[in-house]
This record gives sequence, C-alpha cells and structure tokens, in this order.
Amino acid sequence: MRLTLMPSRPALIALLAVLVLAAPSSAPAQTAVPPGTGDTFKDLSPLRDAEASLPAGKRVAIYEFEDLECPACAHAFPIVHLAVDHYKIPLIRHDFPLQMHLWSRDAAIVARYLQDKVSREAAEQYRRDVFANQTAINSKEDLNAYTRKWFNDHKNAGNQPFVIDPAGLFAAEVQADYRLGERIGLVHTPTIFVLYPQGWVQVTDVSQLYTVIDNALAQAASAPAPHATVARKSGPGQ
Repeated sequence: MRLTLMPSRPALIALLAVLVLAAPSSAPAQTAVPPGTGDTFKDLSPLRDAEASLPAGKRVAIYEFEDLECPACAHAFPIVHLAVDHYKIPLIRHDFPLQMHLWSRDAAIVARYLQDKVSREAAEQYRRDVFANQTAINSKEDLNAYTRKWFNDHKNAGNQPFVIDPAGLFAAEVQADYRLGERIGLVHTPTIFVLYPQGWVQVTDVSQLYTVIDNALAQAASAPAPHATVARKSGPGQ
C-alpha cells in the first residue's frame, strides 16, 4: 500500500489561491461611468454576443436602447451619433418603447419601415426629427399628423403608405428589441453601453461618452487579436 502525503490545511489554501489567481478569467469587466451609477442587469450575454460579432477591424461599439418618446433619449441622440461619426465605430441600437409612453412604439414602427423600405439615412433622419419635435407630439393622433407632414417634407422618402405595417413585420422587430431589453433587465431609457474586448461600460452620463470610448479604444488596442474563424459552408435554410 502506498501512502500519499496530504498538504497541511494552510498549505492547501495557499495552493488554491495561487491556482485561482493563475486561472484565466472569462468574465468581462462590468463597470459604469460615473462610478457607482450603473444598473443591475439579469442577463448580459447579448452584450458579449454583440461584441463577438462586430465587423472585422471593429473592436469597440456603442450598444444602445432608446425610446422615441423619452426626453433623455432625445438629449442623448445627437451626442451618440456625433461619437459614432467621430470614432467611426458601430452603433448597435435597439428600440425599447416604455409601456407608459403613448406613441413611442408607433414611431419606432415608422422608423423600421423607413429603414427596411427606404434607406437607413431616411430612418435616421426621421428619428432625429421626431426627437427634435418630441414636445409637440402628445398623442398617437399628433404622431400620425407629424408623420404625414414628414413624408410630405421629405420627398426622397417616397409617399407614405396608407398602412405602414399591414403584416405586422415591423411591429415584430420592435417587439423583439423590447423582449431583448427585458431579458437584459432594462429599467430605463436610454441605456447606453460601450463594448470592447475586455468587457463593457454602462454610460449613465452621456457627457462622458467620449472619455469612455477613448479608454475602450486604448484597451482594445492592447487586447489580443481575435482568433480567426473558419467559414462554414452554407446549405439550404442557412
């Protein structure tokens, strides 16, 4: 019979500590700016999935949930878009129309129609204009009147269809975004994250967005390059 000498309890604890410190951590950094202002979320895997699927050469992105009837979103919109243009980084935007708002869901559906049927630029302009005129839109009727005027003023967007979403396709897109926000555990809009290889930062003060992006870009530059993936052959239904 062979005897095995077991380490003493203090030595075993020390050994475990070394192993834990030496083990690579797969959990991304999760912080907020300003410090201590972040929300508590339920499921952050969509953020990790979004960061992992960024276009080649893009390692930092803004990930945002917005509500077209939200005054804070109206304030954040130009700042976010100026940052996207300045840094040439992707914007991953989702609609999260709050239940208490009367017309934000309908406005998001119009924006989705414009994006899918006209152009991304037309959709962005509609969102920008709705935010700029937000205080004058107090009901669904006001939104419908404003949308008719918007189409009349933007001939390049074509004529407004009699029914924007007859099959409910754009409503389904907005609802899918809303469900994603519920999965993450959103409690307000805008909810803005800056994604980078080491994790993400929730930006609760949009005036600090540029500083957060600068730091994220610096950290992304020092991160190892992502592993190349082998392209999968596409078959029927893929």
